[in-house]
Amino acid sequence: MPLDAQAIATLKTVSTATITTVLLKKGLRNVWIRGAKPIRAGQPRLVGPAFTLRFVPAREDLATPESWGNPISTRAAIEAMPEGVIAVIDAMGVQDAGVFGDILCARMAKKNVAAMVTDGVVRDLAGVLSTNLPIWCSGVAAPSSVTGLTFVNWAEPIGCGGVAVFPDDVIVADDDGCVLIPQALLDHVLA
Repeated sequence: MPLDAQAIATLKTVSTATITTVLLKKGLRNVWIRGAKPIRAGQPRLVGPAFTLRFVPAREDLATPESWGNPISTRAAIEAMPEGVIAVIDAMGVQDAGVFGDILCARMAKKNVAAMVTDGVVRDLAGVLSTNLPIWCSGVAAPSSVTGLTFVNWAEPIGCGGVAVFPDDVIVADDDGCVLIPQALLDHVLA
């Protein structure tokens, strides 16, 4: 079954806790994205297809402010995001370099990206909160991504919070955190 409006509406009524139990009964134990907590309490439960972004450890000759204008950049990835996706960012759990700040979060909000999920941190907290983009992350750090990370690609398999995430897997996020539903098991969860 595709992730259509009816499937999204149904999943918005099911907690992430319940979904983890349903998937456990199918033998899937590793679907909970560790470290991704809501940046503010009371965000609505959100459902959307994963749009993946991948960082690797910083390499000083590649991770520079000038790299932000490269064809493979976080800005280019955001421009490629369709409306309604949930941006899932592999930051390898790095806690001292914010993957995105207020400018990039504002752009995602303007493009109607449903939410952002990362095992890393954000920066520019006040500005990020003012965008009203729902975010699940592991915290906040002032330094930019290039101080600890190098962005390498989007729309490819990643690891986020210890979970393998493939493009278009289904993400459900609520106050408890984020869970992944493999696209092939969507029918089972909806049954």
